[in-house]
Amino acid sequence: MRIDVPAATGIGYSMAKKQSESKVTEPKAKPTFEPRIVVFACNWCSYPAADNAGLARMQYPANIRIIRVMCGGRVNPAFVLRAFELGADAVLVSTCHFQDCHYMFGARRAAENYERLDNIVKLLGLEKERMRLEWISAAEATKFAKVIREMTEEVRKVGPSPIKPNGKPQPLPDRIEETTVA
Repeated sequence: MRIDVPAATGIGYSMAKKQSESKVTEPKAKPTFEPRIVVFACNWCSYPAADNAGLARMQYPANIRIIRVMCGGRVNPAFVLRAFELGADAVLVSTCHFQDCHYMFGARRAAENYERLDNIVKLLGLEKERMRLEWISAAEATKFAKVIREMTEEVRKVGPSPIKPNGKPQPLPDRIEETTVA
């Protein structure tokens, strides 16, 4: 808005100059990369930990999609690879501690599956920061929030996943039933 004042006073000029100076803005910062993280969480331990972290209003990035599974040992390596194929930048498999597993062998099976999957991911040329296995009990809500924060920062450093269909990420489904098996 410019105020017309006689030129002799110089007020109009100085106000217009101040307005134009105030419109000068810093160049916009490049938007930071927000990784898309899929979390396979055990129904008995890790999922309640995530729930408790939310109930306690603990701060962690909201860029995760949690998929509740009955047991971390039931997470087939194909599920993790499918998450990457659908555009996930990282995948976290979170399960019970060995001694707390409701299915007695599930946490051990998750560890075995993770070892196999780790070799496959290396063959694909993905960074190790993109996949993680964690043992989180229902009482460890702070650990869940901490792991999510750490993983988000690690994935931000390595950047977007090189595995994206058509070079673009697909929207991650809200439910497993929405995925189609190729």
